[in-house]
Amino acid sequence: METTATVLVGLVAALHAYFLVLEMFLWERAPGRKLSGFNAELARATAPLAANQGLYNGFLAAGLLWGLFAADPTGFQVRVFFLGCVLVAGVYGGLTANRRILLAQALPGALALGAILLAG
Repeated sequence: METTATVLVGLVAALHAYFLVLEMFLWERAPGRKLSGFNAELARATAPLAANQGLYNGFLAAGLLWGLFAADPTGFQVRVFFLGCVLVAGVYGGLTANRRILLAQALPGALALGAILLAG
């Protein structure tokens, strides 16, 4: 179960690193516009907001990587904290912005958190 938990945390970290790239660097290009559904003008107008959101996703990815490499008990505590942040952000985004966020962010975070707690 520990290996599964580690793999899931790594996947959630990679997912949030992808969100960082998408929101900070590709927001006005085809991948970002496809995700948001925005036309070029709206994508340009919202790019600073998306970049800010991408930066926060990068912090989540960095925290999860820190948790993977830090020795326990600190590593365990950091993983639980950042997965909790991912889960809360995913639920909030899913309820307020787009229901797809529940599947794209909250579900992977919840699965990884459950695995960490079971393995812990």
